Amino acid sequence: MPEFEFEGQRYQNPVELALHLIGGKWKMPILWRLRDRVWRYNEIRRELKRVSHKMLTQQLRELESAGLISRTVHPVVPPHVDYAITDLGLTTIPVIEALRAWGALYRKRKARPDARST
Repeated sequence: MPEFEFEGQRYQNPVELALHLIGGKWKMPILWRLRDRVWRYNEIRRELKRVSHKMLTQQLRELESAGLISRTVHPVVPPHVDYAITDLGLTTIPVIEALRAWGALYRKRKARPDARST
């Protein structure tokens, strides 16, 4: 497949685009948690214990910009912000489930002393 441009970025193939949109350490865990319900920012932060405030904010903004999640600000004091997965974001869940299954298989095979290296 030839190179293509999407939203000002050049990509070698659709996999590269997909990884740009949902790759990284925190995007898939965020999408996975949002698949079933709306979450508040602090709930996500507590659940993803090792993520910094700066990184979580960045990842949420990128997912929102890509149209994979929505952000709702409620006009109350203190501010209340909800995050929800969009219909487009829900299309990532089968991909994440497949990666989850592959990760479990990989871990199981590597844990066996007689596991093949190929």
